[in-house]
Amino acid sequence: MANTTVSGAKAIHGQNPQYLVETVIRNRIYESNYWKEHCFALTAESLIDKALELKWIGGVYGNQRPTEFMCLLLKLLQIQPEKEILIEYLRAEEFKYLRALAAIYIRMTFRAVEVYELLEPLLKDYRKLRLRNMAGYTLTFIDEYVDSLLTEERVCDIIMPRLIKRQVLEENNDIGPRKSRLLDALEGRSDDESNRSRSRSRSRSKSLVRSPTSRSSSLNEGSRYISRSRSRSRSRSSSVTSFRSRSRSISPDRMETDLPT
Repeated sequence: MANTTVSGAKAIHGQNPQYLVETVIRNRIYESNYWKEHCFALTAESLIDKALELKWIGGVYGNQRPTEFMCLLLKLLQIQPEKEILIEYLRAEEFKYLRALAAIYIRMTFRAVEVYELLEPLLKDYRKLRLRNMAGYTLTFIDEYVDSLLTEERVCDIIMPRLIKRQVLEENNDIGPRKSRLLDALEGRSDDESNRSRSRSRSRSKSLVRSPTSRSSSLNEGSRYISRSRSRSRSRSSSVTSFRSRSRSISPDRMETDLPT
């Protein structure tokens, strides 16, 4: 039948994959026209075309009517495509609604380690998404949507399966520490500032090492000028005294004898 899970599907979290969607929402999806007209006999390949036609994400709206996004999510749970196909859905960066559909499916069906490894890179995607809910249309972003998948219990009106906290996985060495672009940027700035301070301290130390020699050289030059000025003053004083002594050696008697009579 059209509403049964494909034969050979694996149980997820110990139950039928379709049962991850609540019974009320699941029955409304089965009764919707979109499910009957567009989701019948879809495969993992033909579902891509339907996902590219999506214009918003969300659970139910209006009079508890399911969105097309929710219908395609239930169809993925029904046909249960291979893991490699879902990863290719997620890597299709140019199709953001297909990426959002793959992200919520991975969150509901994959192991915790794989969920963190596959969804955390999407936190760098800041493109806009339309969200349709009971209140109408709202605007969100892919990084906010993925963050809600990793942290919140209910997304798109569906209760998410329990997810092991990242801290527990890190303590058990199941996953490496999370790489944050903000921390990397802050560490890069701190490294630049430390390098600048080191260069400044080095230049100051070099100037301090050079300053005593320059002072000593200036002092030596000053002493040279002082010694030269003293010697010159002494020579001048000696010349004056010698001139005076010569003028005093002439007696007045000789001066008189030399005069004509």
